[in-house]
Amino acid sequence: MKTMTSNEIREMYIKYFEGQGHQKFPSASLIPDNDPTLLWINAGVTPLKKYFDGSEIPKNRRIVSSQKCIRTNDIENVGKTARHHTFFEMLGNFSVGDYFKKEAVAFSYELLTSEKYFGMDKDKLYITVYPTDEETYNLWLEIGVDSDHIIKLESNYWEIGEGPCGPDTEIFYDRGKKYDPDNLGIKLLTDEIENDRYIEIWNNVLSQYNAKSGFSRKEYPELPSKNIDTGMGLERMACVLQGTETNYETDLFMPIIEEVKKISEQEYHGEMSFKVIADHIRALTFAISDGAVFSNEGRGYVLRRLLRRAVRYGKKLNIEKPFMYQLVEAVVKIMGKTYPELKDNQSNIEKLVLKEEKLFHKTLSSGEKRLQELTNSNIKEISGEDVFKLYDTYGFPFELTQEILAEKGFTVSINEFNECMQKQKEKARQARKKEASMKTQNKAFLDFKTDSTFIGYDDYECITEVIGLIKNEELVSELYGSGYVILEKTPFYAQSGGQAPDKGTIEGKNFDAEVVDVIKGPNKQHIHFVKVQKGKIKMGTKVNAKIDVERRESIMKNHSAAHLLLEALNETLEGEILQAGASVGSKSFRFDFTCTGKVTDEDLVLAEKLVNEKIQTKVDAVIEYMPLTEAVKKGAIALFVDKYDDVVRTVKLYDSFDLCGGTHVKNVGDINRFAIKLIDSKGTNVYRIEAVTDKNIEDQLFAEIKPYNDEMKKLLSKAKNIVETAYIEDINLDFDVKIDNSKPTSYQDVIFNRNEVEMIREQVKELEKNYYQRKQETALSDLDHFDQFIEENAIGEYIVTKVENYDLSILKQLIDKLVDKLDKGFVFIANVTNNNVNFIAKCHKEISAQVNCGDYIKAASVKAKGNGGGSKVFGQGGGNDISSLDEILTKVKEKISKIK
Repeated sequence: MKTMTSNEIREMYIKYFEGQGHQKFPSASLIPDNDPTLLWINAGVTPLKKYFDGSEIPKNRRIVSSQKCIRTNDIENVGKTARHHTFFEMLGNFSVGDYFKKEAVAFSYELLTSEKYFGMDKDKLYITVYPTDEETYNLWLEIGVDSDHIIKLESNYWEIGEGPCGPDTEIFYDRGKKYDPDNLGIKLLTDEIENDRYIEIWNNVLSQYNAKSGFSRKEYPELPSKNIDTGMGLERMACVLQGTETNYETDLFMPIIEEVKKISEQEYHGEMSFKVIADHIRALTFAISDGAVFSNEGRGYVLRRLLRRAVRYGKKLNIEKPFMYQLVEAVVKIMGKTYPELKDNQSNIEKLVLKEEKLFHKTLSSGEKRLQELTNSNIKEISGEDVFKLYDTYGFPFELTQEILAEKGFTVSINEFNECMQKQKEKARQARKKEASMKTQNKAFLDFKTDSTFIGYDDYECITEVIGLIKNEELVSELYGSGYVILEKTPFYAQSGGQAPDKGTIEGKNFDAEVVDVIKGPNKQHIHFVKVQKGKIKMGTKVNAKIDVERRESIMKNHSAAHLLLEALNETLEGEILQAGASVGSKSFRFDFTCTGKVTDEDLVLAEKLVNEKIQTKVDAVIEYMPLTEAVKKGAIALFVDKYDDVVRTVKLYDSFDLCGGTHVKNVGDINRFAIKLIDSKGTNVYRIEAVTDKNIEDQLFAEIKPYNDEMKKLLSKAKNIVETAYIEDINLDFDVKIDNSKPTSYQDVIFNRNEVEMIREQVKELEKNYYQRKQETALSDLDHFDQFIEENAIGEYIVTKVENYDLSILKQLIDKLVDKLDKGFVFIANVTNNNVNFIAKCHKEISAQVNCGDYIKAASVKAKGNGGGSKVFGQGGGNDISSLDEILTKVKEKISKIK
């Protein structure tokens, strides 16, 4: 067998199949293109689904690729196992209605064993096939594989609902007895025991049939276009060909681990921390290169969780400073030749990773201390409120907290966490509102009458002088901590007319302060509420006042869009439209109005379209000052309820003309895009629209549809569990739903998500009804399954066994039928569901003197840390500890067998 680098393995694989007439497909982006069913590309075949389902035909029916993939369904296992990764490469050869089993088997065998290629010893290869797939079995024999190296397994079948499916045949490489400490040999494969000896390196999926609901596999019709879908993990192949203990010692990971060694000043001996870090930085580097960003939702949340998990493991290596960004270069060096876009994006990736690391480091240390305090207890369940505080205060993702707690043997309620999050968010909003109103009722504000000039329409930064300092309702000569600052002139817009205030910084020679709020005082000064970060502010000090420009520009876009929306509503809706209030922030704006006519979703979609058409005119905003009477004569409309001076400020944006003191864009085209987020009825003929602009559209609309998405996830998870459980129980259920997970950009998308949830809710309800009906029919009709558990002694026939996931109502009917089936029988069943167990027992009256069901149940339930009991002929109970279940069943059998 040849020793090869990962690049050589990839190149040889691609070139071999190109030589067999395959067209090389470049790796698709990790972010699925036009596939709303997926968060990430998670398999080599995923970008080719349109070919395999027949919706498109490729120019070349033979395809080869090396596809980058991300799977994050069980992140907590990364680093624990030898071959589990979040990011990996899948080498694949595909046939779309071209060659089939014979060629697929021949290709894989030649590439693996020929000295021209990988040169593996054929005696080291073991093959698994589906038991009824005699054709593939015989093909392996014909090509030279010994029969004792071919194993038939029921699990060798690929099927995911209706559509293309079929048997698969897998190839394993035997790494030898060194990786078989119990000397189990081939039993590891035949019994499908997780092991490090026989490594799966190739899987040929032989898509031969069309799965149909209600049909058994034997009844599936054959596909008109049979397909081959091959997957070979590059990381696994590198492990085998490079002779390493795990994937992590290959050239795909070791250069990263070497960098971690340098940073941590610790040696690597297979520790999990090194592996987690190396794996996660690969996933982060590739995902960000393909356009993913850190956030609290979707893909961004996955990235945030990966980075924070890696940082936590870095701390276990005594790395106390940001370091993940330094590892990006190592990933680029390893993978840059194959994926040159990594080099192009390296600087941006490092920047984003460093920024996220700094954010997390600010709170990680104190959060871990708090978590340690929570686990210094004998109570093994942590309250959802405590876990929420870790999330809200210290930035711990719920899943990360869950993982840390699990390591220490603790649990937490997901539902309680979600409830606490909603309650505390509402409390926080109310508290902030109350604080703002109380601050404005300040005697010092009333007494302070020195003039202050607002220059923020044109200037975003200026050198100015401190003319007033207020703390605890008193004028002071110097300020530290937090308090109020009044400047001779200021670029900071104060909360006014429904528009949110600016934020930013005030800096001086010996201090710097963060401006977190700006209010308009009773004497019309702009008063800045600040948190002094360093030093202290003194009266008369010269300072540099600078607003957060990005935030201001977002507010301006929202404010200008609000003007355009009022005009669009007047054009779209029937009846009289009157402004009833507004609130403009940096993320979104709220617009209240009255309408005597009906407001429909179709009206709002049209209004949204009209606003975007106005934006595309790209006309300049016209701002003028004129007498109030002249402005009203010209048709100016007051967008907000303000008190106007004799000379007013007017704002003309395309065809809207209003009196307004707020900040606006220079050109309507600067708004870029506009979208309605939601509409609420606030009473008879009173409506509230919330809308967003530009960069905030996707995030804000996603937040709006999140409740739908959350419910959808719960519904689909429920449906998945039903279907998977039914599949295990050999019950065929028809449920195939494709969900649009693409980012919303319009009100039409919000409507779609709302309607989709309503539809799926009904479908899942019907699915569940169908499942229980079928489950009951199946369970009660297949009593022969229990014949294998029948034993006999002096009292007659008896059954003592374990089942899983039975509904209790069905279980009771089942035990009735089993007792009737037996001659003077006794039945004891342990039903395991989610680490809990239910016990149920019943016997014929003729033997009740010798067998007391209630006593058996009580003893078993107490052993399982629960309770139960019953009469001589029937008993029922249960517990939440299944660790002694085998012992419990054995004791029941022993007691029964000793009865004479």
